[in-house]
Amino acid sequence: MTSTPISQILDRFMEEGIKLSPIGATMLGVPGLDDQLDDLSMAGNEKRAELTRSTLQALKNETPVNEYDRIARDVAVERLTSELNLNDTYEARILFNLISSPVTSIRQVFEMMNRDKPETNSNVIKRMNGIGAALEGWKSSLTFVAEKGKFNSRRQVLATAGQLETFSKGAFTAVARKFNPAGDNSDLAAAAKSAENACAALATWMRDVYAPQALPEDGVGETRYKMWARHFTGADLDLRDTYEWGINQLNQINERMWVAAKKLYPDATTLREVADRLDKDPRYTVEGEETLLKKLREFIDAAVERLDGKEFDIDPRIRTCEARLAPEGSASAAYYMGPSEDLSRPGTTWFPTMGRKTFGWWNIVSTWYHEAVPGHHLQIATTKINTSRLNRFQRNRVFISGYSEGWALYAERLMDELGAFEDPGYEMGYLSAQGLRAARIVVDIGMHCGYQDFNGEVWNAESAFKLLHERALLDEISARSEVDRYLGWPGQAISYKVGERFWMEARETARARLGEKFELKKFHAFALGLGPMGLDPFKREMALWDGN
Repeated sequence: MTSTPISQILDRFMEEGIKLSPIGATMLGVPGLDDQLDDLSMAGNEKRAELTRSTLQALKNETPVNEYDRIARDVAVERLTSELNLNDTYEARILFNLISSPVTSIRQVFEMMNRDKPETNSNVIKRMNGIGAALEGWKSSLTFVAEKGKFNSRRQVLATAGQLETFSKGAFTAVARKFNPAGDNSDLAAAAKSAENACAALATWMRDVYAPQALPEDGVGETRYKMWARHFTGADLDLRDTYEWGINQLNQINERMWVAAKKLYPDATTLREVADRLDKDPRYTVEGEETLLKKLREFIDAAVERLDGKEFDIDPRIRTCEARLAPEGSASAAYYMGPSEDLSRPGTTWFPTMGRKTFGWWNIVSTWYHEAVPGHHLQIATTKINTSRLNRFQRNRVFISGYSEGWALYAERLMDELGAFEDPGYEMGYLSAQGLRAARIVVDIGMHCGYQDFNGEVWNAESAFKLLHERALLDEISARSEVDRYLGWPGQAISYKVGERFWMEARETARARLGEKFELKKFHAFALGLGPMGLDPFKREMALWDGN
């Protein structure tokens, strides 16, 4: 991308931001800070916030030189304004959960470190020895906002304390073994033990001191919910309309589930029974972790071959996407992490085993189209290499759940349209994934905003669990984990189905407007080429597409 005053401002923001976030630097693949962790104290938070404030002001003083520049400025202003709002209201300080918190980022960063460099073990030791100070910094931030009457919910605090306790029982010793299989580095072993002791200490404080002060209510209320929903989707939503639409979507999906169910097990009396039988059906299960990983990697390669040159032109640099097992203590949902900035580390999908040795392949198929290709990996890696149109900030710093998760769910739907789920077992997996995202809208808005459930009671953890278990067909462990996730991440859960809605409407509107000129591959190329942005601006930009 041609350097402009706006891109220069955002380049400086990236450079300064990297210095303030060593974890972020490692995730990007930027060297030089792999021996450090972020300053999680209020002082560290304020340094990052001040950088955001000054960048916003500089952006507002500049005039875009072309359309790419205009989009870049609009995206940056929207994102940074939203982040600053969450910071200044302390929302960003009090909201944490099993998927998104300093605890998870500190644990995950070691998985993203390059093991082949001569200085790696030294960096790991220093970084592990810094975990105590980093967690103390976070503790001081929690204490600071608590004194202002700002708390997370007790459920999330206790869940995070449990996660810390899990990590304290050997998680960093296991990390040390990965970097030093021989086990002959006493400094590394001592650093791992120090990290585990720090986790244990914070777990005790959270459970004994912070949790009793935390909010007994799970829901955040409509005012806070709207703030988070706006942040995660980049759209101003009518919550009641979205809630009702989610119910309608779930009903339609369940109707189609029954059609597939009768092909599989004609004698089945409930959808839950169908899912339970699929979990035990040798036609649709995989035995063992290594077999699963092999199958996932082969699946990703096959998806690339199937789609490249047809619905997409996949750049050779991003055809590789790795599959790995998620660290112990992760939440139950699979996830994806993008490639390093220089592509030396490939994009990676992560599968949480949750202690299982038998895996239901019937519902993994759709999930891996979502996580890898044509889902997250294709979208995020395409953004990484789009240097002709997107600046460094857009390529590496902007993530809007509605845009990204909406695309990944659209990717599942696309594969359904292309016939990938003709087998009724895999169709049930696809429909359960769609049903989950529709159910998320219902229970997320319902629980946080106090709407009534189907029995006339206010949505709560138990009624939400029942809906996910019986109508979205999640197993019991996953359904309970998902409910905890929604309650700790208001507005994020709706971004999938809401985002897919925007993607589908953009496609069908373009098809109707362009007629015979519409080409699916060109639609995909243009939409992905825009780069990440909020759903409202995405809708506006897609309305300008001329079909080329």
